Amino acid sequence: MSTIAAEPPTGIDDRLARRNAVVLAVAQALAGANTTVVFGTAGLVGTMLAPDPGLATVPVSTFVLGLWAGTLPVGYIARRFGRLVAFEIGTLLGFAAGLLCATAVVFAWFPLFCAGTFAGGLYGSAHQSYRFAAADTASEAFRPKAVSWVLAGGVMAGVFGPQLVIVTKDLMPQYTFAAGYLAQAVVAVVAAAVLLLVRFPPPAVAAGRGGGPPARPLPVIFRQPRLIMAVICGLASYATMNLMMTAAPVAMVACNHSVTDAALGLQWHVMAMYAPSFVTGSLIARFGSARVIAAGLALTAAAGAVGWAGVSLAHFWVALILLGIGWNFAFVGATALVTACHTPAERNKVQAVNDFFVFGAMAIGSFASGQMLARHGWPLVVEVVLGAVLATVALLGWVALAGRRRAAPPS
Repeated sequence: MSTIAAEPPTGIDDRLARRNAVVLAVAQALAGANTTVVFGTAGLVGTMLAPDPGLATVPVSTFVLGLWAGTLPVGYIARRFGRLVAFEIGTLLGFAAGLLCATAVVFAWFPLFCAGTFAGGLYGSAHQSYRFAAADTASEAFRPKAVSWVLAGGVMAGVFGPQLVIVTKDLMPQYTFAAGYLAQAVVAVVAAAVLLLVRFPPPAVAAGRGGGPPARPLPVIFRQPRLIMAVICGLASYATMNLMMTAAPVAMVACNHSVTDAALGLQWHVMAMYAPSFVTGSLIARFGSARVIAAGLALTAAAGAVGWAGVSLAHFWVALILLGIGWNFAFVGATALVTACHTPAERNKVQAVNDFFVFGAMAIGSFASGQMLARHGWPLVVEVVLGAVLATVALLGWVALAGRRRAAPPS
């Protein structure tokens, strides 16, 4: 804690941080369309192409697997060559993902479709780092707001992505959703152009080589109770959100709701994920990360309870909205905690390892959701979400207690 507080403000420029946060929010809105298109359609395309109903959500799971697999390479490329190179490689993969998925739909080839969503996940691992990039030059006071501003760009993704699905789904009626994937490839190219407007610090400054304390070994960094709590909260918020969101569109169609209803439900969910970002940073500044995270976990539990209570359209939509708000509070709070636990020299590797843990858990939950839904139905999915929240709260209590015992002077 003292090392972080004593760190000289090398490269700190809140005016640049504000500018970058706005541009990255626009890029987030465009890149987020990739994610919303995949989550809104991949389970349904999987139902049409998969050889077994239990494999219907595998394309969504391969997306999450790509998200997980890309975290450490994105961190390495950003550290070695700068964030812009890492992010532009991501947009190239997003373009390839759209082309692969559209081709797979046309030729009804399930493995190629999974390869396309995997490439989309690699793109997702790059744009998930936009939130950290916004904080690179931000002061400690502005850092939570910079993160939340970027995530606020997801509001437009929440509108744009599902509408892209709805508008394009009948353009190639013999190949359902193929046009949507082609459109998503074009949007990735536009995102690449927007990223050129961001003024990234040079790699040496961004990595802390322009001054400040040297990097500590990862085992030392990750012994901080506060960082452990941040990783646990980020992991739990994303894993539970993804588990429920992955299964919801397929469950809605199975409960005789239309594809449009499922897409609109996803739209409300994604908007709920990102709209609170306009105020989450201010809430963290006023009440602290811990309280905002606690509110997020409580809302996630409420989403599980509403989902368990019924399968009407209102139940699905309310559950998805609560799930989105809960994710925002818990995940932005966890991200703010992570940025307070490392020096500039440690920035990229700590952020990459954090995302590796978070999206690894998300991948496990995503693969499990298809089997849960196919073999046991929607109620088991929401019951697992409720159980996971309770387990997270218990684990956080244990970490906090262990931290107090470690900090207490010997008697």
